[in-house]
Amino acid sequence: MTLYANDYLEYYLTLVGWLIHNGLWNVMMDAGLLALPFAAIILQEWLKARGEGADEGNKGILSTTRIENRMFVASAVILFAGMPIMNLSLSTLKFDDTRAQQCQVQIAQPQDTRWGTTFTTLNDQSAKVPVWWFLVHGLSKAVTGAAVASIPCGTDLRQMRMEVSTTRIKNPLLAQEVADFTNDCYAYSRARLFMKRPPLDAKLMNDINWIGSSYFHNQTGYYDTDYSRSPRAQWPYDPVRDAGLAQVKNGGGYPTCNQWWSDANKGLRARLLEQIKPDLTERFVSWATFMSPQEVGDALIREISSPRAQRLTQGQVYTDYGGQVGGSMFNDMSRAAGTVGLGAGSLAYFPGMDVVRQALPMVMALLKMTLIICIPLVLMLSTFDLKSVVTVSIIQFALIFVDFWFQLARWLDTTILNALYGASSPHGTLNPLLGMNNTQQDMLLNYVMGAMFIVLPVFWVGALSWAGISTGPVLAGLMQGTEGARSEGSKGAGVMKSISEKAMKK
Repeated sequence: MTLYANDYLEYYLTLVGWLIHNGLWNVMMDAGLLALPFAAIILQEWLKARGEGADEGNKGILSTTRIENRMFVASAVILFAGMPIMNLSLSTLKFDDTRAQQCQVQIAQPQDTRWGTTFTTLNDQSAKVPVWWFLVHGLSKAVTGAAVASIPCGTDLRQMRMEVSTTRIKNPLLAQEVADFTNDCYAYSRARLFMKRPPLDAKLMNDINWIGSSYFHNQTGYYDTDYSRSPRAQWPYDPVRDAGLAQVKNGGGYPTCNQWWSDANKGLRARLLEQIKPDLTERFVSWATFMSPQEVGDALIREISSPRAQRLTQGQVYTDYGGQVGGSMFNDMSRAAGTVGLGAGSLAYFPGMDVVRQALPMVMALLKMTLIICIPLVLMLSTFDLKSVVTVSIIQFALIFVDFWFQLARWLDTTILNALYGASSPHGTLNPLLGMNNTQQDMLLNYVMGAMFIVLPVFWVGALSWAGISTGPVLAGLMQGTEGARSEGSKGAGVMKSISEKAMKK
């Protein structure tokens, strides 16, 4: 059997935990502390038999039998759950990449990195693991891995949305050219469209609301006739096309809006698409199978070139209990005020929860290491009681199974967006900002899903009490360990605001 770790920090801390565990066990053996539980067993059973009364003549035999039984159990616990027997090395401790292979994500193996030579031993010490805990760790990882494998692979839309929302046109000349295109092409074509008033369906109404509108490109009398009012060096002066327009020294011409936008390599669309990371575009193309690559590219360009993000939907996506039946003016005012409050609060909440999500696996790895270190002391203080072994085993399984709840929370966070805004959904229109662009309910969903990374694991450990397993505040450290990161991460909005205010004053 092989011990598996889910990340590099756990891979390292598991070995550290067992090394310290071995050191504590050796100290207890050398100091003779292992004899104290046996003396306590004899004393407990003698006092118990004595307290039951002296009217029976077999008290000595009864207490002897009880002591014999408990001595046998304690010896078995020491043999299987106390004594480190099985060697722990790189051959037995491995990095679990099953999920990565299942979802076709490449992850470097420890043996392919410096971890392979560094963490086989620490300070020339190799760790050993008791048979029972080796078995519990292996079975717990197997159950957790099977549960995680049952979660379908999916695209992390939340991360993709964050990357798109932070993408900016870094070249100021390109940004100015977008403004020029809006004034010279889009403004004239849109005004001409309103004068003609052609019949437009809902899809076309959405299409004409941005500068790369396919309607303006494909219909005659719009981008095919409008042109740049300023000479463009990328398009040489054409006497036929540019007749009557001034020639300049650099030889620049006046391209039509179709040329200005669509020409390969030098067109405005191609240069705007270069502002987006290629791998991000590829991820959107692979996810949005209900759209062509051209449409996906247009949607991304639309987002980064628009002065404000387009609203994805005006309809209700969720059922809630806010407001009154039929609504009222005061409900609308309250909803508007609440939306403003959520928007302002999200500047602090979302960065804080994002930091928490990054810190949770680190805290869990440390908690697992702490449990391993506590095992020998807990067993000794419980007089090597079988009930304590079972309780600690369940706690170890519960901590390892928390990895599944993290994976489930992340999958839900992504698939909720996919279900609401993906293919065949009620609101199936690609918009890179996805849920962040919807109504107040979308913002509430972001708050709720962020909290699930803590709520689900805590609920899981609490549910063990239904089976009569008193695990106590096992995951109290999960919230305490991430509180500092969440608090400091939430201050990022205030720091950015302070910097911007200072810059404005200068």
